[in-house]
Amino acid sequence: MNLSLYSIQAFVILDSEGNRVLAKYYHPKANPQGETKEFQSLKDQKSFEKGLWSKTKKPGGDIILYDGHLAVYKHSLDVILYFIAGPTENELMISVALSSLTDAITMLLRNSLEKRGILENLDLVLLCLDETIDDGIIVDTDSAAIASRVTRPRPDNELGININEQTLMSAYLTVREKVQQRIGQL
Repeated sequence: MNLSLYSIQAFVILDSEGNRVLAKYYHPKANPQGETKEFQSLKDQKSFEKGLWSKTKKPGGDIILYDGHLAVYKHSLDVILYFIAGPTENELMISVALSSLTDAITMLLRNSLEKRGILENLDLVLLCLDETIDDGIIVDTDSAAIASRVTRPRPDNELGININEQTLMSAYLTVREKVQQRIGQL
């Protein structure tokens, strides 16, 4: 029986050819079972990812036991998102965490969870991941809360001022009118 909070061993995003888009492996030193020796080298990680992709490249499933690891995955347009956990972890909890992370990323990327959007907004994706998983511990499963903590404030709406072409034209006309009045007074 696993009574540890350290449930996630890795988060991986692979593209439609099985190439790594993003991967984050957790090796917590505070884990009661000790630091694992799995996935220490890049070669081990890449070989695990290639094998995992070959088993999950066709849509249809969402949970698989592969190479002694529980892999919960979700297909999107041209990427597959994975949470890798130990074989005794709660599949439902891992699945809920992956769904909430996916939903939060989808909200932030304006409903286009694809490779290009992930790479262009890598900072937001990593912040979402950090808000969901902290060193292998699931800390939040509310997608709206995750997305709200990650969003950047918009600089033009920060003070409630909306500047557009009509506003600029109106300001220009007002200044031109005032200048003409001043010239007329001289």
